[in-house]
Amino acid sequence: MADGTESRPVMESNGEPIISVRGLVKKFGDQTVLQGVDLDVHHGETMVIMGGSGSGKSTLLRHMICSLQPDEGEVRLFGTDLATLDEEGLNEIRKKFGILFQSGALFNSMTIAENVALPLQEHTTLAMNIIEIQVKIKLELVKLREHADKYPAQISGGMKKRAGLARALALDPKVLFYDEPSAGLDPVTSAEIDQLIIDLTKKMGVTSVVVTHEMDSAFTIADRMAMLDKGRMMMVAEREEYAKIRDHPAEKIDELDEDHQLIRQFLRGDAEGPITRRRAETNYAEDLLATARHTQRGGPAVEPTRIVR
Repeated sequence: MADGTESRPVMESNGEPIISVRGLVKKFGDQTVLQGVDLDVHHGETMVIMGGSGSGKSTLLRHMICSLQPDEGEVRLFGTDLATLDEEGLNEIRKKFGILFQSGALFNSMTIAENVALPLQEHTTLAMNIIEIQVKIKLELVKLREHADKYPAQISGGMKKRAGLARALALDPKVLFYDEPSAGLDPVTSAEIDQLIIDLTKKMGVTSVVVTHEMDSAFTIADRMAMLDKGRMMMVAEREEYAKIRDHPAEKIDELDEDHQLIRQFLRGDAEGPITRRRAETNYAEDLLATARHTQRGGPAVEPTRIVR
């Protein structure tokens, strides 16, 4: 492969996506965060969702995990339109997926083993001795079994991520959602988390959805990639297609349209390109317009931070 990574076959299924997003629109006040987003995620693949800050990727993830409802469009998980479910139905769906939060989101007052055991205690009728066996299995999968009795404050950031992943695996989910799994980690630990994601996909056959802006990680773990920009889905394609855009020669940049030039800049982290030009053109003008509107209403351009007596 051009990017030096191994191709991983996607598991065969009945053809129906395990996650299907159609025409998804989400607004917060007068701000449209998602603008008619479409996305399919298939059984057994690792889908990486990326985009800059404010692109809408975290909002898209929150719709997939049932914590937000669309203003327009639909999100289907396991073939079910999430908007048609009551709270009991949503809770049943939630048992079929696991989430690795950016911070790990462990309970500090519980040991690592107790954190992993919690979903099993809450959502199953398994005897405690069976739960203890399950906990050891999940901790072994993430190479933390020997740290089972430690508390979150006693382990490193990378270990917290792995402990959070063990907890996400507790109920043997069909889908795993990852929110910035490499954030805040050193390069070696980040690479270990990437390899863990790949291994779990192979060993357990889970479908993975990873939200990230870490490009080294994205190209390592992805089967397919999706990029959002200002709430618009710009491109959904195989990892190899994104690699071609990333590696497109600078002297032939004019061969790419504006969208592909923007994608190339994001993938490469270049200081110059459509993204930075857009910021330079819009931020200053928007700031001036906002100031003018505020002044016309009779308010001060800058609010005082304290009252002078």
